[in-house]
Amino acid sequence: MKQDFISEKQRKRFTKLCFNFLKRRDRILKQRDRKLKQSLVNVKQRKNFLSVDFAKIGFNSMFVRPIYLFFILTSIFFLSCSGGYSFTGASINPQTKTFHVETFLNRASIVQPILASELTYALINKIRSGTDLSEVENNADVSFSGVITSYSVTPSAISANDRAAKNRLTIRVKVTCRNMQDKKSDFETTFTRYKEYDSSLSLSDVEEELIKEINEELVDDIFTKAFVNW
Repeated sequence: MKQDFISEKQRKRFTKLCFNFLKRRDRILKQRDRKLKQSLVNVKQRKNFLSVDFAKIGFNSMFVRPIYLFFILTSIFFLSCSGGYSFTGASINPQTKTFHVETFLNRASIVQPILASELTYALINKIRSGTDLSEVENNADVSFSGVITSYSVTPSAISANDRAAKNRLTIRVKVTCRNMQDKKSDFETTFTRYKEYDSSLSLSDVEEELIKEINEELVDDIFTKAFVNW
């Protein structure tokens, strides 16, 4: 009976192929390991670059970092307390604790019914959110009163056919501020702001939104004049 068998030549050839395969695999693995090690080195170098080497300056990092954190928090605390400073930019005398805003009067030739109350409440809310002052009814350290002197609509841009392309709503208010703790901060100033709108729209269509925007700008001006030291 004839038996099949692998010749010696074929066996050697197969062994050589296996050896070459294993050799190639080892080379690929070594190359991959070298790339991985290099990547880890690069990551470590970036980490060292972004961090402070406290050992080089002769301190223990676990000791220094809490000191830095304490210094930062202490600085923030004193900035927020000293001189009545707030992050809105207000700088208020530490003796100033309270405020009061009288309801504004409307003496414009055109009286907009909600304008005076809206402007009054906008100023109150601005002071509440921008300072630590408490609102009181009487004997306030800082008091405000105001009179709306003008509420007008005028053309602001003329088209090619001599018609108004845009109209301008202007509000003017005279504000009096009395600071019982710092008389140098007293003032009586007229503030003016305006907004334009397309003449194809009637004032009633945009009036409420325009009043809100103008009031915000007027209140910012009043607040800056009263509390922000440039």
